[in-house]
This record gives sequence, structure tokens and C-alpha cells, in this order.
Amino acid sequence: MNLSEIAKRFRIDKPDEFRLADYDPADDMGLSIDKGDGKAMLAEGIKRLNDLQDLLYAETRWAVLVVLQGMDTAGKDGIIEHVMSAINPQGCEVHSFKQPSAEDLDHNFLFRAARHLPPRGLIGIFNRSHYEEVLVVRVHPDLLDKQKLPPSLVTKDIWRQRFEDICGFERHLARSGTLVLKFFLNLSREEQRRRLLARLDDPEKRWKFSMGDIAERALWPKYMEAYEDAIRSTSTDEAPWHVVPADKKWFARLVVASAMIDAIERLGLKNPTVDDAALKEMDKVRKTLEAEKPPK
Repeated sequence: MNLSEIAKRFRIDKPDEFRLADYDPADDMGLSIDKGDGKAMLAEGIKRLNDLQDLLYAETRWAVLVVLQGMDTAGKDGIIEHVMSAINPQGCEVHSFKQPSAEDLDHNFLFRAARHLPPRGLIGIFNRSHYEEVLVVRVHPDLLDKQKLPPSLVTKDIWRQRFEDICGFERHLARSGTLVLKFFLNLSREEQRRRLLARLDDPEKRWKFSMGDIAERALWPKYMEAYEDAIRSTSTDEAPWHVVPADKKWFARLVVASAMIDAIERLGLKNPTVDDAALKEMDKVRKTLEAEKPPK
């Protein structure tokens, strides 16, 4: 088994046939962290991702946008910390999407995503994203009232229209040189329960706990329905979704790393070449440096 096989396993290539129930949150493809195979593959993947990021930064033609979505405790922060651990901080930007600001609400729903897109040569990571507008807002439709939309535009078709807008937005990014990779961290409700209890039990993690997490947990079926519809409606060739088994943190990290490597490798990145004139100048500099006497 290689990283490409892992990436392909969880990429949604046939969205019309997608059903969230078909994806096991505890899937690990038979790998084992205890035996070392999963750990070794993750270490290999992180090193390869670092090499690819160097090429991306040097070539400065492509940008990479990684979208991380999932329920509370699904492991978004852990993926950012561990998968990106070897990447040069100069080549990576992370933006966390929290409650919209007053300025955000005065613009269209894609405004705050558009203003944080990564420039060429960088990997941008969205911890939550523009998809909150068809997930949280869909589960809590009262939030639409705060978006100051003309009442005539808030119809039963609004979610389908937003899916179309998102697909158009991501298609534009792809056509402009941004590789878009989207990951839904598919956590089981039982594993979330265990992780929430772990936060309550650990004094060093209690700060992460929020009563809001419990309120959202009560809406689990509505969120799963919203995620399924969003993934089915917006997984495209230009911007595919990956449904990542998230019950085992190490395997979720391996899947994300594998998918990123597989997609970035297909860009065919190369180090920039130096023309003959520049090589001649470099040769002069080399001779000057070599002629310098070392200090006594």
C-alpha cells in the first residue's frame, strides 16, 4: 500500500453516488500504529510534503488551498500541527474561521474566504471555511437574518444556489492556479463523546471545552444531513472532497498528508532554471569568493 492508494480511497470521485453512511469513521485500511507501519508512512509523508512545499515556494506558479471541516473535536487543529510540522512557516498560512464580523456580514458570503486566499507559492489552510455558510447557517437558519439579505432572495432554493456559487468560486480558483483540496473529518458521535469527556477530565484541556459544543452535538443528525448534501453537491474534479476517517487521529493525519502529496505531485513542480547570463554572473561571483583569503 502506498500514499497514492490511501488518497484515492477517500476521495469523492462520484458525488452523485455519495452516501456518508458508506464511510466508516474508524476505517484504517488495515494499518496499525502499534506495529509501526502507519507511523512510518506518516513520517515519510510529512518529509515528502516538506520537499513539495519547497518546490511550490520556489516555482511560485501555484497556490494550494486546504479546507478542513468537521464537527467539534474532529481533529482539525491536530492535523494542522502534525501534518504541517515539517513545512517552512514562510510557506504556509493558516486562517481559522470563527463567527463572522460586522464587516463580513456587510458583504457576500464568500467575501471572508476570498480575502484570505493563499498567494502563489504558498499553502493556505482554512480551519473551517466558506462551507460554514451551508453547514452551520443551514442548521441554524436564523443566522440568515443577520446576513442582511433582501427577503426576496431567501427562498427554498438558497442552499442549492449557494452550492452553485461555491462551485463557481472554486472553479475560478482552479483556473487561476490554486489547487483546492477539501477534507471532511468524519468523526463518529461516540468518539466525539469520548473526546469531550477527555477534555473535562484533563485540567490542561478544559479550556477547550465549551457548552456550545454540547448544544451543537444535540443537532448531530441535522449536521450529518447538511454535510452529506454539501459534499455531494460540491465535490468536483477541480475541487474534490475527501471524507477522512477521523476516529483514529494518526490515520486521519495520514490520509490528509497522502491526499495533499498525491495532488501536489500531479502539478509537476520543478525548481526554476537559471539562464546562461545569470550562470556567467554566478561563475564570476564564485571565482571572487574562492579568491578571498580566509581570515587568520
